[in-house]
Amino acid sequence: MLDTKILSGIEASHALYDSLHDRIHALKEKGITPGLAAILVGEDPASQIYVRNKTKRFDALGLKSDLYRLEDSVSEQELLDLIAKINADDSFHGILVQLPLPKHIDSDKVIHAIDPKKDVDGFHPENAGLLSIGRPRFVPCTPKGIMFILKHFNVDLNGKHVVVVGRSNIVGRPVSVLSSLKSLGNATVTLCHSGTSDLKYFTQQADVVVAAMGSPEFLDASFIKEGACLVDVGINRIERDGKSIIVGDVNQSSVTGKASSLTPVPRGVGPMTIAMLVENTIVSAELLLLN
Repeated sequence: MLDTKILSGIEASHALYDSLHDRIHALKEKGITPGLAAILVGEDPASQIYVRNKTKRFDALGLKSDLYRLEDSVSEQELLDLIAKINADDSFHGILVQLPLPKHIDSDKVIHAIDPKKDVDGFHPENAGLLSIGRPRFVPCTPKGIMFILKHFNVDLNGKHVVVVGRSNIVGRPVSVLSSLKSLGNATVTLCHSGTSDLKYFTQQADVVVAAMGSPEFLDASFIKEGACLVDVGINRIERDGKSIIVGDVNQSSVTGKASSLTPVPRGVGPMTIAMLVENTIVSAELLLLN
């Protein structure tokens, strides 16, 4: 039985924040305070907590962070008008529109409306395209956080087989690209999804498995080979013993002792997502100086 190492997102995120202080100071010496405009539509409790945690971190680092709260009933055009206003405001270097949006609003249209140079979530087609050709401007925060946490804990992807389970544009696809880029991961990557037949055939070959399918505790010890590293992106709320708890896509009790390492849920990938939003906003401010 292996001594499974826990890859703490808390530890890795604090290491990143420590490395950002000099960059923040250098920008402020030039009269620039990196600023984020966060837009929250509706009263979704999870979204409210997430946005609040993001703005708290910006405040703690002495960065500018403004939250725009809009009612569920806001029209698509009103939201687009607000984005246009923030696009033109030089005090904001990043724009975050918290997803999901109400059904009457076209999320793609909203993402396309954000200035690509302020798209710190990395979802705009221009930024997705730059990532796909290996010249990323902004990388989506969760995939970027995954790469950072692996590097922080010395998980070397070079020449390894990485299996990503889940093909979303937010996590699965971008982390597949990042892992395969010669300058970052240089791994051989297999992207699996709901249409994959015999999922175990692929995951049992993997040196690293990134689980991002949104299925509570789906991936157990039978899916992996001994010594595999597991990155659990899932955040699922379930009822257990009369209590509401958060679990990932990996059955952590099952894989402990067989996996070499794993990211916990909570306190794994989640803290890194917020940390990378901070860094992307700083990157945006730094790019402004170069233009």
